[in-house]
Amino acid sequence: MFFAGIVIFRAVLRTLRKAEYAELMILYFIQAVGMAVWFVPLGAILDAHGLAGFKPYAFAFTALASFISPLIFGAMADRHVPPAKVLRGLATATAIMMAAIGFAIQHGVNGWLVLLLILVFSLTYAPMFSISTALVLARLENAQREFGPVRSLATIGWMAGGLLVGLLSLDRSPKTEYLGAAVWLLVAGFTFFLPQLEVPASAEHLSWKQRLGLDALVLLKDPDTRVIFITTALFNIPIAAFYPYAPTNLHSLGMQNTSAWMCLAQVTEIISMFSLGWLLLKWRLKWIITCGLCFGVARFAFSACNDKAGLLIGITLHGASFVLVFITATIYINHRVAAEWRTRAQALLTFMYGGVGNLIGYLWTGWWFHACTTSGVTRWTSYWGLLSVIVVGIGFYFLVAYRQKRVPAV
Repeated sequence: MFFAGIVIFRAVLRTLRKAEYAELMILYFIQAVGMAVWFVPLGAILDAHGLAGFKPYAFAFTALASFISPLIFGAMADRHVPPAKVLRGLATATAIMMAAIGFAIQHGVNGWLVLLLILVFSLTYAPMFSISTALVLARLENAQREFGPVRSLATIGWMAGGLLVGLLSLDRSPKTEYLGAAVWLLVAGFTFFLPQLEVPASAEHLSWKQRLGLDALVLLKDPDTRVIFITTALFNIPIAAFYPYAPTNLHSLGMQNTSAWMCLAQVTEIISMFSLGWLLLKWRLKWIITCGLCFGVARFAFSACNDKAGLLIGITLHGASFVLVFITATIYINHRVAAEWRTRAQALLTFMYGGVGNLIGYLWTGWWFHACTTSGVTRWTSYWGLLSVIVVGIGFYFLVAYRQKRVPAV
């Protein structure tokens, strides 16, 4: 473990030697802290304040927003306003809305009004990471080799956010939202230090479809690219159960500080991130994603054991599964499209898995949770077991549908 830590630290330092990359890595870090402070404890906070019945809808609203805002703001960042400025405005609005949500929950405001605030919050929150990713990828000299170390700072930031919530004992407190608001204001301030990407000087002759970013749907015409988009969307349906219900399962087994335990996923995520550059050089992309899907099957199968060891192993495997599927897809999409399409391409990827996949996933896994719960007791073996079977089906679809013979050279 000590040796692995030294290897990772040296890889980070090599990337940090480029000052511009340091800025991008810091951006990823603080943005991921804000995402974790919002996302990781949300289910537990809703449970603790009598809003458990609203939980599937609260998470689904983030997915619903991903149908709309990533493509719109992605098109804006490609054609109208420099991405850093778009990110600044979104981060500021997100901070305001997160504080408003915390205030509403803390003062017992009606659950439907809390949901409305979460919907507005989600519209500003949803497009930010895809815009940051497009900005980062545009500045890297060799995305295949360098994206892993840079993106790892987002994973470390996510861990830091989850651990911070746990250490401050805010896992079930709406005061967490105030902490998140402060982080998003920090993100907004940091955008003043980011490099500015050029955008076309005029957008007067754009159609409404181009202004809304819907022209990015043309990317789905390529068969292999379409399979990548569909696979990530399908995989996110079972994955959507992770943050709403894994902490609930941990709590049911008598474990406290659930946000901190959830950070185990980031251990394998970091290891996988630093391995990805080597894997992309040595393995076909098809087998990298297949390996990620296999980790997904194992992740839910271990959780279905419904004991502390099995659940913690499942949580740990989540990170490797996430990287090998979603980060590989991100790098693939960045390479397959022209530079002027990249922000919209990343937005479309967010639309597919963050919108289509998450919306179906949050609603369906919420329904499945209630179907598996009787008199307050959940049949966790049945709950996680079915999700494991679903991932097997997704893996079979990908193996049959994806045809490309080798990873494209970057």
